[in-house]
Amino acid sequence: MQYTALPTLADAIFPGIDSESRALVWARNIVLMLGGMALVAVCAQIQVRLPWTTVPITMQTFGVLVAGGALGAWRGAGAMTLYALAGMFLLPVFTPAVSPTSGTWDVHFILPWKGNEKLLWDLSSGGFVVGFILAAALVGYLAERGWDRKQWVHFGMLAGNVLVYVPGLLWLGYLIGTDWVPPGGSKAISELISGSSTLDKTLKGGLYPFIVGDLMKLMAAAMVLPSAWLLVEKVKGKKGT
Repeated sequence: MQYTALPTLADAIFPGIDSESRALVWARNIVLMLGGMALVAVCAQIQVRLPWTTVPITMQTFGVLVAGGALGAWRGAGAMTLYALAGMFLLPVFTPAVSPTSGTWDVHFILPWKGNEKLLWDLSSGGFVVGFILAAALVGYLAERGWDRKQWVHFGMLAGNVLVYVPGLLWLGYLIGTDWVPPGGSKAISELISGSSTLDKTLKGGLYPFIVGDLMKLMAAAMVLPSAWLLVEKVKGKKGT
């Protein structure tokens, strides 16, 4: 069964350019992707670091789900790819850096900007950034089939959230199992996260502390997109009359 992709929220708010110039069309798409990247970069600045894990709690998942749903599959994935590349080579857009061995709580809310710039393989949370690309692509794909404006939007957001964890936990588990030492640290990551085995440490360091918060974030994203669609349709209805 073949599906026809529906217009995304970004297409409804920022209509396409009626032009034969592919350069203008691509310029519009790049601007939209940069907007999605910027949203996740700001969400990365809302951070809580727990003393028993090197992976911070942030609002990034919310930004990823909203960006993916608003932009669609390929632009959502593109926005997260730009985010990953910018954080590795251009701009301090990753979560604020703290000493990996500080063992203290750390809370940061957007300003002053404390973004981090590192290669993904130098971050214990690097796998989660890869997961952002997969999650945005999936949520965007479902949005192009109308899931972002219907009652099952919550299931789409949940599926996207699960995809964030797949590479995130695999990478974290690999680092724990190989006794990886974070750049600038003096202890292996396996010593910084409590647990009886590699699997136990991986789940305690990369899953258990984030379940409740991620459920709240995906619920918020599941409310934002349908609400935005209602607002857009209301505004367009007024203009039509």
